[in-house]
This record gives sequence, structure tokens and C-alpha cells, in this order.
Amino acid sequence: MLTILGFAMIATFLVLIMTKKMSPIAALVLIPALFCVAVGQGAQLGDYVIEGVGNLAPTAAMLMFAIVYFGVMIDVGLFDPIVRGILKFCQADPMRIVVGTAVLAAIVSLDGDGSTTFMITVSAMYPLYKRLKMSLVVMTGVAATANGVMNTLPWGGPTARAATALKLDASEIFVPMIPALAMGLLAVFVLAYVLGIRERKRLGMLTLDEALAREPRPEAETVSAGTGGTGGKDRLRKGAAASVSASGTGTGSGTSASAGGTENGDEDDDAFQGLDPNRPTLRPKLYWFNAGLTAALLTAMIMELLPIPVLFLLGAALALTVNFPHMPDQRARIAAHADNVLNVSGMVFAAAVFTGVLTGTGMVEHMADWVVGTVPDAMGPHMAIVTGLLSLPLTYFMSNDGFYFGVLPVLAEAGAAHGVSPVEIARASLAGQALHMSSPLVPAVYVLVGMAKVEFGDHTRFTVKWAVLTSLVVLAAGILFGIM
Repeated sequence: MLTILGFAMIATFLVLIMTKKMSPIAALVLIPALFCVAVGQGAQLGDYVIEGVGNLAPTAAMLMFAIVYFGVMIDVGLFDPIVRGILKFCQADPMRIVVGTAVLAAIVSLDGDGSTTFMITVSAMYPLYKRLKMSLVVMTGVAATANGVMNTLPWGGPTARAATALKLDASEIFVPMIPALAMGLLAVFVLAYVLGIRERKRLGMLTLDEALAREPRPEAETVSAGTGGTGGKDRLRKGAAASVSASGTGTGSGTSASAGGTENGDEDDDAFQGLDPNRPTLRPKLYWFNAGLTAALLTAMIMELLPIPVLFLLGAALALTVNFPHMPDQRARIAAHADNVLNVSGMVFAAAVFTGVLTGTGMVEHMADWVVGTVPDAMGPHMAIVTGLLSLPLTYFMSNDGFYFGVLPVLAEAGAAHGVSPVEIARASLAGQALHMSSPLVPAVYVLVGMAKVEFGDHTRFTVKWAVLTSLVVLAAGILFGIM
């Protein structure tokens, strides 16, 4: 019964948010609460929620101060040269911009933290997507999938968990997997190229001068087409808006995002703040201080000198104090980023209700046991492949801790009975990480969609199919190369 109710709870949640019948926060709280009562454990709901909140509180604290930190870095202009450099390199070509998103996300993912990756990637790329009226779900989908592949780095989490659960050396798991993971990353770049070509066909290519226009103007300015794309003299092709104002809004009330995108009616924000050279928050004299502080912060994270929440707390306090020494200015910067902080931290605490009920009621354990029990005995000699396939849905519907510490040992034991080594099982378990990074149980994904102003349901509908394909590429490459 718990198995059925567990799957029903997850399915209900996904259907409601993807059809936009409920907001993610409301669904994350109310759906598990109702199912907790349905299984006869309503009296323990408070305990489950408190335990879940306690487990995710450090993550929420990290995200709160990380958003403030990177928000201040955007305000003071740290990422402005990156944005302008990428735009010059991409020549206002949507295809190059999407590929650039994948490359940037993959590079920044070397720090091993998904939230940081998404904050930096969105900070740099969001103004470009808005300027050219590109689909924002293309950005979130490509960034999440690239980060999912890179999340398998030994310091990223899954590899270390697999090594700990099966008492193996992390390098023994990761190093042989490099060719398969490289194929997965190549698949992400190919995906970015294909999606970029689709965006280019929809929008065409703008002239570089228009795309780089930085002076704010109250009136809408006409954007001419460049020499690239499918026809050099057209205005904007295939349904794109014909004009863009200095704030990034079209002549209509909203921007239509195709390719599975979302309607963005929230157009009154400073969409191109990162490219405005005249905003009062710029601190050009402190550029190298801010760059050094950010580099030191990321280095400390990789070296694990202090817990990540503590590092971001200290970094945010130092960044605010040095860049905005006057208290009114500090309050203004905190207020400017309060919406993002509240949305993301609220989503994390709401997710704590979902995970707390899922774990506390025993649903996740029964679901895992049922899934493992459905594997036919004839598949025993192929348990590595089975593990790889199971890693896709299981790491999507449960946390990495639940999968690697709860399910993986059972799969390893089943494989050992048929002569499959634990290290092969461990390697195969990494295949589903490209999909895992878009799971509603991953706090970092709420940073991604929140900063990009994309509905979580839209991101899910667009990204899941591509993430599944990427995960299957990793698994197939692992089999082809004899890694598992």
C-alpha cells in the first residue's frame, strides 16, 4: 500500500505543477500532507516536517546568502565583461549563445556545486536571452543537463556517495567512467547546437551593433537583421518580435518563448541590468577586489575549508560592506534581491515537507524495495545495466542520499550474487545524474528556474526528455566501452 501511495503522491505532484493547477510551493506542502493523513500517519506529520526542514536548513541558508552574494556581484558589474565578451563571440547568433550556455555551465560546474553553477550561468546568460528574445527554457534545460553530467565529479556528490555506500575508492569509480561521461557531455553540446539552430530559425540573427546597444532609451528601437540565418535582409524571422526596447520588452505585453518555453509577462524588470553601463550600483574601482573575492570563495568551496553556507554568509557580508559601506545602500541591495531569496528558500523548505513525508512514512523505502523486486532473476548477470536504467527514475524521484545509501547496496548485493562486481554497479549508478539535476527534490533547480523567471512545470516538460536521452547516452557509452 505504501508503495502505491508513494508513486501516487509523486505522480499527483508532477501532474499538478506541470498542468499549473497548483504552484510548486503549495503542491510540495499540501500533497504530502494529504497523503500522510491518507496512510494513517497524520499525527506524525509535524515530526516528519521538522526532520525534513532540519535536513535542508543548511541548504536553504546557503542558497539565501549565495543569492545575495551573486546578486551583489551582478549589481557591481563583475559579470558585465563576461556578458559582453560572450555576446561578441556569439555575434548575436542564437545557436552560438545556446552552445555557449552549455560550455559555460560545464566549466562552472567544476566547482562541484549546482547552485553556484546556475547562479553564475544565469547571471551571465539571462541578459542575452532576454535581449534576443530567446526561449528561457532552452537556457535552463541546457544548463541543468550540462551540470547533471558534470555533477558526477568526485567532489560533486554522487560519486562520493556511491564510493561510501559500497566501500570503494572514488577514483576507482570515476576515472574509468570519464570516456562515457565525455560522451554524455558531447551529447549536451550536440543538443545545445540543435536547440540553437531551432532558435536561429525562429529568430534569425540580429546585427551585433543592435544586440550590443547599451544606452537606455524610453522609446522602442527597431532591430534589423544581420547577414546570418536563413535570409540576410529580413527583420526578425518566423514570428519574432520586430522591435526591442532598451529594457528588453517587445512591443506587446509579453514575450513568447517557443521550443517548449513559457510566456514571460513579467517584462517590467531590468532584464539587461548586466549590460547597462550607467547603473548607479557599478563599482569599477573595486572590480579586481570583487573578482578576487569570488575566486577565493570558489577555491575555499572546492577545498572545503569551511561549510558552504558559512562561506557564502561571510562572502555576502564582506561584499556588502566593502561595495556599499553606507547602511541605506546595503538595505537597498538586500531588498532588491529579497524576492529571489524568498522564492528559493521558500521552495527549499516546502521541498523539506515533501521529502520528510516521503522518507518518514516509509514510502521511499517500500518504493525502492518494489522496484528492486521487479527485476527478473534472468537479468542478474546484467545488473550493471539494470542499475543504470533504474538510476534514471530513482534519482529523479528520490534524493541522492536515498538512492545511494538505500537502494544501491541492495542492487550491489543482487549483482554480486551473479558475479557482477560492486564497482560496475557503482559506475552504472552515475548514469541518471543528467536527469537528477532537474528533479523537484533538488534545491538547486529552484535557483535555476527562479533566477531565469521560468515556471518549474515548463522547465520540467521541456528538459526531462533531453535529460533522459543524455543519461541513456552515458549508459550506452559505458556499455560500449566495457566500463560496466
